[in-house]
Amino acid sequence: MLFRSIVVGLSGGVDSAVSAWLLKQQGQEVVGIFMKNWEDDDDSEHCTSRQDWIDAASVADVLGIDIEHVNFAADYKDRVFAEFLREYQAGRTPNPDVLCNAEIKFKAFLDHAMRLGAEKIATGHYARVREQDGRHQLLKGLDPLKDQSYFLHRLNQSQLAKTLFPVGELPKTEVRRIAEEIGLPNAKKKDSTGICFIGERPFREFLNRYISHESGPIRDGTSAPGTRDHGRVLGQHVGLSFYTLGQRQGLGIGGVKPRGAQRGAGEHAPWFVARKDMAHNTLWVVQGHDHPWLLSSSLQADDVSWIAGEAPAAGHYGAKTRYRQSDADCRLSAIHGGFQLDFESPQWAVTPGQSAVLYDGDVCLGGGVISACTQADQMQDARVTTPA
Repeated sequence: MLFRSIVVGLSGGVDSAVSAWLLKQQGQEVVGIFMKNWEDDDDSEHCTSRQDWIDAASVADVLGIDIEHVNFAADYKDRVFAEFLREYQAGRTPNPDVLCNAEIKFKAFLDHAMRLGAEKIATGHYARVREQDGRHQLLKGLDPLKDQSYFLHRLNQSQLAKTLFPVGELPKTEVRRIAEEIGLPNAKKKDSTGICFIGERPFREFLNRYISHESGPIRDGTSAPGTRDHGRVLGQHVGLSFYTLGQRQGLGIGGVKPRGAQRGAGEHAPWFVARKDMAHNTLWVVQGHDHPWLLSSSLQADDVSWIAGEAPAAGHYGAKTRYRQSDADCRLSAIHGGFQLDFESPQWAVTPGQSAVLYDGDVCLGGGVISACTQADQMQDARVTTPA
């Protein structure tokens, strides 16, 4: 089907570039837009926006399409970054990519494209849209290693009706091959990482500029309450906001072993962040990947968004509690203000602030923000007690 005009979000990356080319091959009228969404400390040391703009403009030149540079920095700061900071300050770990898609790429950008007279927008996300019985469904991308439906689960019917994902049907290897074959200047450019639109900055140093923090004790939660080692101080954290559940690197306590252990026993077992006690400014860590504190049998979520516009029926589904995780079998039930998921197998490092996203096979149903979870061994309240 030919559309009046399709506006493609050209990020400077290879996925959006190939998306624009695929649409051109279909005979579509294509216009590119480059979104600039971050201005603070916009320098060459960390921010890649200038290089991304050069790459996007070079792609547009090769493809023979017009491109517009649009600044959404104010929208990003108000709608995404402010919430990002609030969540970190509260001790949770937000996912800015989820909010960025809902508020910037598929709201501010979509609105701008519609004002330009576009009929559709397109992005380089690895996902698919299908219309069935008058409703639009969000499907996983066919490449299981690149599927990005998790980040898109807050999109609604109106947004999906106007959106195309041209590379959603392709594996990443094919996208790279096409880019090289048609001579795109960014064919070998590495995939972007880091905070959405902010880039690959030293994370702790970056957050330090925006949120208050106070050092406090790192305590050992490996041993059971009442034992000698439970709650012993292993070191000092630099501020609870800088840590996330399941974190292994950057704790500064490598080599610490259980008191009284024989030389070499346990000293090389990794430590993981297991709890953040905001009331006592205490970081709790445990030794061992499968420690019970790191396993959750259920979770509760709020700030819910369902793609169909209404909640799916209670029952059995698949769910992801983090990106690139395999779907976990669970049972969905409604609770006041959100939903609960009860898992058939305990899930590792379920993290408040992250998204719990629900699936029915390849169909992404929507999800919510994780607000609480229940440990697999039901010992959360008994074990997380700060010694006097």
